[in-house]
Amino acid sequence: MTAVRRPLMVGALVAAVIALVASSAVAVATMGGPSSGALMTRGYGQDQHAGMMGGQGQGPYAGMMGGSMMGSMGMVWMPGDGVAVSAIPAARARAASAAKTAGLHPGEVMWFDNGFYVELKDSAGQPATEVIVDPRTGAVSTEPGPAMMWNTRLSMMRAGGADTSAVDPTRARAIATSWLAANRPGTTIRSIDTYPGYFTLDLQRNGVVSGMMSINSSNGAVWYHTWHGAFIAMEDS
Repeated sequence: MTAVRRPLMVGALVAAVIALVASSAVAVATMGGPSSGALMTRGYGQDQHAGMMGGQGQGPYAGMMGGSMMGSMGMVWMPGDGVAVSAIPAARARAASAAKTAGLHPGEVMWFDNGFYVELKDSAGQPATEVIVDPRTGAVSTEPGPAMMWNTRLSMMRAGGADTSAVDPTRARAIATSWLAANRPGTTIRSIDTYPGYFTLDLQRNGVVSGMMSINSSNGAVWYHTWHGAFIAMEDS
């Protein structure tokens, strides 16, 4: 590939992703039921549903993170080395190595049967973004969903770092409680963390972690995380 054609191809890839996001937004208004991807409610309780972006990567999150195309736009923090990750300490180490150059470090690490979720914090100890560690390859990538689409500091859709914060933690908790009562009866909120542009809540059922959801801090939209699978263990730091 010549030096002239390479920028053109990168530009085409970026344009394709932007078009895909736009088409997904249009599709949201016409869908009648939940897809196999993320379940999202937009704008204070109006039920809508949207799937995740497709891709060509490998591993349990490949269909949502877009593989190498997303990696070219910064969604992959660190490529896999082919060594399986089968415990929380190893997942934390991978995330720590990936986040170091950005001045971030791992906080909470959750192990699900589809992989590892890792909260990344800044030097002040505040949540900055969320990543996934692929258990098959060790690749570290931005978590699909809110971290990829709503984060106003570290995402492909960031709006110049702006965050109107029309929804505070109390309001976010109320929105989440109402949504859970209607869509996941018996599931309650375990904890809530504030990220740039949104909140992420750990959920529990009968005292056991059962999943996660996020609330947009600008408009109160709900995004239920459907991609993790069954909970195995967790460690906070």
